[in-house]
Amino acid sequence: MFSRKARLKDIAALAGVSIGTVDRVLHNRGQVAEKTQERILKIARELNYTPNIMARALKTRKGFNLVSLLPAPADENAFWLKHPEGIAKAMSELEQFPINLTQITFNFNSESDFQKKAKDLLKKPPDGIILAPLFRSQSIQFCSELKNKKIPFVFVDNYLTETNFLAYVGEDIFRSGRVAGQLAGLLTAADEDILIVNIAKNIRNMHHLNQRVKGFRSYFSGSDRMKSKIFILNIPDTKRKTVKEMTDKILSDHPCIKTIFVTGSKSFIIAEYIHSSGHKQMNIIGYDLIDKNVEYLRKGIIRFIIGQRPEEQTYRAVKKLFDYLSFNKLPEKMEYLPVDIVTSENVDFFINNI
Repeated sequence: MFSRKARLKDIAALAGVSIGTVDRVLHNRGQVAEKTQERILKIARELNYTPNIMARALKTRKGFNLVSLLPAPADENAFWLKHPEGIAKAMSELEQFPINLTQITFNFNSESDFQKKAKDLLKKPPDGIILAPLFRSQSIQFCSELKNKKIPFVFVDNYLTETNFLAYVGEDIFRSGRVAGQLAGLLTAADEDILIVNIAKNIRNMHHLNQRVKGFRSYFSGSDRMKSKIFILNIPDTKRKTVKEMTDKILSDHPCIKTIFVTGSKSFIIAEYIHSSGHKQMNIIGYDLIDKNVEYLRKGIIRFIIGQRPEEQTYRAVKKLFDYLSFNKLPEKMEYLPVDIVTSENVDFFINNI
């Protein structure tokens, strides 16, 4: 048993062949007799041989230009503050390699801004892209252009099955909706109802929110898990007047609503409304460990937050593109991250470990 990392010369010595022959077999370069191939591969497995990726990458000296196209973080959209942290961590680990990454952001509420930024970045096409396909139709069109230009791209936050994406890193969107459904089922009595709240300008074009709703509703469909009714409220903006008027009306029309599922990261907006309007205690379930959500979680106004590990999404996305471009290594296509269920009792663990 070797106490150090096995090398090509070690495999060659044990197989009784030249280093060049071992190299041809392990990297599929040229013809080698079948029995010799089998012997070399068997020895390589026994020695747990792995190529020296660092040396190979430095040897190529080929530079790559990557681009991330993500929503710009804002006060009401603080979830996207964490993604650059993951990018920075990955790039610091790859600093000895000739790789560059440009971060481009678009307005979370503007489909036209996304289209403009996507068009601009293609004027000087990068070698790879990290993309949050927030707007469904515009993202599908953009990904079609990437396919034509043979530019690989990795999705974060959500994914579109209609595209030829290289990989996806993030939650299983549909299943996280089912998790939220299970939590709602635990919180809601048989004689109480549930409200699903989408806060988005154009909900039809927000793929990830719609998938969460489908997952949530599927948890209850075709079963006797709960007899409660489920209502949906689509709020087009975050203005207090809009939120108050629309939420007031649906809660007035359906006074049995006691649990509210907010499909995105803006559950603090509903929590703030509930807190300020004097409504009786509601069970609020939302997404993402942004400061305002955590504040209302600690107060007990939000009962559960589902975490998505945004910094881990972009960290792994950078690494996948680097491995693919440098070594032609196909990544795991669907890398689902754990669905974190955060409460007021365990929130400090998540805050201190992200």
